[in-house]
Amino acid sequence: MKAKQRKRSQSRIRKGDNVIVISGKEKGNTGKVLSVDWKNERILIEGLNMVVRHTKPNQRNQQGGIMKMESPIHYSNVMLFNSELNRGVRFRNEKNDAGVVSRVCVKTGEVLGA
Repeated sequence: MKAKQRKRSQSRIRKGDNVIVISGKEKGNTGKVLSVDWKNERILIEGLNMVVRHTKPNQRNQQGGIMKMESPIHYSNVMLFNSELNRGVRFRNEKNDAGVVSRVCVKTGEVLGA
């Protein structure tokens, strides 16, 4: 019987965030999150983890050939990027007086993302 894995109830990194890769062959590179696949715990980052695909000609791609495209990275290998500190940071969710939840940098206390 397969062991049940515990998954986070909510994605902490969202589409459009700037992240830095902290592990793997792309370590140290930053990019914008294109999509989040929370079911498989994977994040697609613009311009990172590029792979080569050989495609046959079809209706959508008449020419076919060799295509480069991004491949997803596990969410545990990235951190939210703080441009002021120029590095990845931990963050926490805080609710303000109006009841709006925002992500706040643990070190500086500034609001991250949108």
